Amino acid sequence: MKSENLLAEFVNVCLKMRKREMDSVSSISKRIKMNRLILMFLLIIGCSFMKASDYTQTGRASFYANKFHGKRTSSGEIFQQDNLTAAHKTLKFGTMVKIVNLANDSVVTVKINDRLGKSSASIIDVSMKAAKQLNFVNKGHTKVKIEAI
Repeated sequence: MKSENLLAEFVNVCLKMRKREMDSVSSISKRIKMNRLILMFLLIIGCSFMKASDYTQTGRASFYANKFHGKRTSSGEIFQQDNLTAAHKTLKFGTMVKIVNLANDSVVTVKINDRLGKSSASIIDVSMKAAKQLNFVNKGHTKVKIEAI
């Protein structure tokens, strides 16, 4: 049975049960429980349809300082300034991300292999090679749109 059919069937059953409960004495607590059950089910089904490719974000990009070249990243890889890699706060390691520099429309695709600090002002920190392809090395940072692909 397809997920859509399963969801429709579940909602129909829940609605029938809810209608029957309205006649009972303790219908309020049962309705609350039923609403929680429906919400949990919808969240689970909704998350199963989400893909990493549905992820987009706009914000500030920066690039790694040279002192990190040759050091181990959070994923365990050795960071190389001449690779097309990046750090992000939440995307899974190995996620491929298309980055568009909104100031000049330069585009690059990078692989997430490191974790960016939660308090960072940037949404992504890219390698020097990626920063050069995005044409923002002299400025140090730029506004970008990122999209998981």
